[in-house]
Amino acid sequence: MNRPVALVTGGTSGIGLETARALRQAGCRVFSLSRREAGGEDHIQADVTREEEAAAAVEYVIRQAGRLDILVNCAGFGISGAVEFTELSEARRQLEVNFFGMVNMNKAVLPFMRAQGGGRIVTISSVAAPVPIPFQTYYSVSKAAINAYTLALANEVRPYHISVCAVMPGDIATGFTDARAKSYGGDDVYGGRIARSVAVMEKDERNGMSAAAAGGYVARVALKKKSRPLLAIGLSYKAVCLLAKLLPASFANWIIGRIYAR
Repeated sequence: MNRPVALVTGGTSGIGLETARALRQAGCRVFSLSRREAGGEDHIQADVTREEEAAAAVEYVIRQAGRLDILVNCAGFGISGAVEFTELSEARRQLEVNFFGMVNMNKAVLPFMRAQGGGRIVTISSVAAPVPIPFQTYYSVSKAAINAYTLALANEVRPYHISVCAVMPGDIATGFTDARAKSYGGDDVYGGRIARSVAVMEKDERNGMSAAAAGGYVARVALKKKSRPLLAIGLSYKAVCLLAKLLPASFANWIIGRIYAR
């Protein structure tokens, strides 16, 4: 009767699926949310980019479980390509899903968490937030927006015992890689650098941490009452984020360019 109630968006694939599994194994009642159909009464089919659907999903959880202790925002996707040749409609869609989808969910849960005396909100960001990746610009922008939003929101809701954090994975082996909306427009103009950059990214991702390991980490963070507001997964990526803070911006950006923009 007292087990925590969690809602995981993007909960039918990748990190979201594994986070939901890990939370269930930890004893939580977990509702998963995604745009796709899935079996079970604790799955909700909804589009996080639609404010009314996000609100209806949260209201459903409250009706079924009586409370909502944890929200994990995992819904998201990636696009790649040169800024010059990326359609603005695609850039806006990237922000609508990754950033405003999270905003819609948080706006829906905050009144309930405030009324019940507390809660925990965790959002999947990326190491690409503090270390923006060329030819993955709009994805990096969407994750940087999540980090800034998380830091500000954490201070707004702290008096109501609501804790907020963003988890920053690096390379994770999931279906996210194949689902990326890739554009090679202008690759001839850019001397093949777009294709080379995407190839490097995809190789790193396919050889990255397993989704189960990442989901387990996210679940452990979600079960904490509080934590640092920005958390990288893995020692190597913690070091990358630290170096991004300590190194002169021009030098750090030069290094990234040598890796992803040659």
